[in-house]
Amino acid sequence: MKQSEANCAACGERLGTPEQEAALRAVIEESRSMPGCLMHILQEAQGIYGYLPMQVQKTIAEGLGISLSEVYGVVTFYSQFSLNPKGKHRISVCLGTACYVKGSDKVLEEVEKELGIKCGECTADGLFSIDSCRCVGACGLAPVMMVGEEVYGKLKPDMIKGILDKYREESK
Repeated sequence: MKQSEANCAACGERLGTPEQEAALRAVIEESRSMPGCLMHILQEAQGIYGYLPMQVQKTIAEGLGISLSEVYGVVTFYSQFSLNPKGKHRISVCLGTACYVKGSDKVLEEVEKELGIKCGECTADGLFSIDSCRCVGACGLAPVMMVGEEVYGKLKPDMIKGILDKYREESK
């Protein structure tokens, strides 16, 4: 078994495919001499893997000769980075003031119930992941949820199953 196909001995986490690992190492090698390259490398790594698992962060730290805590600190500081895998269909429920007042907390609860996961998680089949956000700029449609780039407004909890079923059907 190749090293890149094995689980990380320290954490048990998959290292990804050989192609992903090669792409990450290439990005590190090409970028390491640029001042402030960590952000760029993290963005590229997230593009390669879809998120930033601990083994990817370790590889970046080792490749740059910096501490893992420095890499982890940047990853957890910026909301654009994710420590968890994302689903094919990324759901974002707005919890901004206008949406919250109109019941977006109930919409989020229904999405979680329907999918059997909590905010920040991904379904076992990789089809859906749920996140919350503070505003999508559609306050007049409150409460609002996005699935990918598609905006759903004036939501009621009983509408959620039908919306999710549409994406389930498309993925068959």
